[in-house]
Amino acid sequence: MSTAAVVAAGTWKLGDLEVNRVGYGAMRLTGNGMMGNSDAAPIDREAAVRLLHSAFEQGVNHVDTAAFYFSPLRSANELINRALSTWRGEVVVATKVGPGRDPSGEWLGSARPDQLRGQVEENLRQLGRDHLDVVNLRHNGPATDSIAEHFGALAELREAGLIRHLGLSNVRPHHLAEARAIAPVVCVQNVYGLEWRLSDENGLVDLCGEHGIAFVPFFAIAGRRREAAADTGSEAGTGAGELDRRVLEVARTHGATPAQVRLAWTLHRGPHVLAIPGTADPAHLAENIAAGALRLSGDELALLGGTDSPAT
Repeated sequence: MSTAAVVAAGTWKLGDLEVNRVGYGAMRLTGNGMMGNSDAAPIDREAAVRLLHSAFEQGVNHVDTAAFYFSPLRSANELINRALSTWRGEVVVATKVGPGRDPSGEWLGSARPDQLRGQVEENLRQLGRDHLDVVNLRHNGPATDSIAEHFGALAELREAGLIRHLGLSNVRPHHLAEARAIAPVVCVQNVYGLEWRLSDENGLVDLCGEHGIAFVPFFAIAGRRREAAADTGSEAGTGAGELDRRVLEVARTHGATPAQVRLAWTLHRGPHVLAIPGTADPAHLAENIAAGALRLSGDELALLGGTDSPAT
């Protein structure tokens, strides 16, 4: 398979780990269990492995996951482990800790600092690794809460060799400053897209770029249609039901899907911005990856960066 689209998007370094900017988000590998629908048919294991191998063959070399990405019969980490066991190339795996779920899938809330080692070790077991490439601390508390104690616990695990690099998720600029005073931060993962611009408003996207830190949006495709995305094979499918006239206009110009336009817009935000769209559909996977080669003009970027324009 061609890797041209991924190559066209360029690379970025997570510490000493160079990755292509277009990656893959593994949440969809579990079916819809993460979206509250435990009755959804689980993805076939061999199909999941084939999907991951297809992503790797197309140039994807970093995957976003978490131990809490599981449904009654499937675990994203274990599917990734299975795929990597038969793949010869290098793939960087970034996982998250902080939130927890019990074996039945019920959310347990956020871990205490002293519980983070257990979550790290669970990721190690599921992924079949001796150390984790990147661990993001997912902050689920109030924006005013400090993350220093939690991040400090992870920094100790980094020093112990269980973790190679550290990142943050769902944070504000003051959290990044707190963390950087403790240990190096290689990435920040926040909700971000055309309609989710808080990380622009508070300066976090640019701050990450200034410090050489990757900014990794999630829900970059879905935007305000996030809930509907649970019924599709990717974050928001190929754009059926797209609600923004601006996106539809640019998509028609390029013969692209609205989802591709949304991904391309985030990648144009800066060379340090990565993409981790998720899907369980091979066709949507190819479309998401192809967005890495989509080039938007200055006028198109200005149009998309403006006020929402509802489709009628």
